[in-house]
Amino acid sequence: MLVAFQGETGAFSEEAVEGLFPDATPVPQPSFDDVFEALRDDRVARAVIPIENSLFGSVHINYDLLQAHAVHIVGEGMLRIRHHLMAPEGATLEGLERVYSHPQALGQCRTFLRADVPQADAIPTYDTAGAAKMVAAEGNPRMAAIASARAADTYGLTVLAASIESNPRNETRFLVLAPGHYASVAPTPGAEVSCKTSLVYALKANVPGALFKTLAVFALREIDLLKVESRPLVGHPGRYLFYLDVAGRATEEPVARALGHLHELTSSLRVLGSYPAGTRLEAAATGA
Repeated sequence: MLVAFQGETGAFSEEAVEGLFPDATPVPQPSFDDVFEALRDDRVARAVIPIENSLFGSVHINYDLLQAHAVHIVGEGMLRIRHHLMAPEGATLEGLERVYSHPQALGQCRTFLRADVPQADAIPTYDTAGAAKMVAAEGNPRMAAIASARAADTYGLTVLAASIESNPRNETRFLVLAPGHYASVAPTPGAEVSCKTSLVYALKANVPGALFKTLAVFALREIDLLKVESRPLVGHPGRYLFYLDVAGRATEEPVARALGHLHELTSSLRVLGSYPAGTRLEAAATGA
């Protein structure tokens, strides 16, 4: 099976793919747009994208792309992220002038960068592994990258400092995507799996209490809200789309009734997926 991810070989997203699909072939894509287009065009069977990080928050572009494309969520995984500072042989911390990485990685390592290499400029790139590949190609000991241990091995770089993320509980949540809009499927009889349902909706109007009423449809049925995210509603200044993750399967009666109630309160409502929750990918996170 072919599974798309954003980035170069050695990216954390590639590790997530291998943790979720050990027998699949990871297919690198230059951008998140390309990942979604590969899935749309049936060039891959699945895609794996990061959606939020425990230190640096949500990957907003992927919320927007989830809304814009005919895809649905079929799974998720939590990957422990360990960032390493790497450079060509002969480099030193004191001699570094530029550090390259993805903006999320730079944000997750900002405490180290300020304290240990304050003289170096932090320069954002499109991908952690892509930064490592570029630094290796340049061969300049004044340049370094922040990426995974796997990227250092892949591109022949020396690790100058290991595990430089600002908090040891640095994790990224990845979503598994399949083509097509979500269609309700009854669970397999006897299957007891903890599930969550993701959805997106727009309010009918910005009036006092409108958002509260939409959230209350879940509280009234004692359904846990696991995540709430808002994004601008394109073409409607001051209005927003609301993304929710809730506990339970969409076909379970309490969740199904809540969604029916929510439909009455919103101008648009789409279930993005209903899927098993919380697969942990500790083994894939080592980079070994």
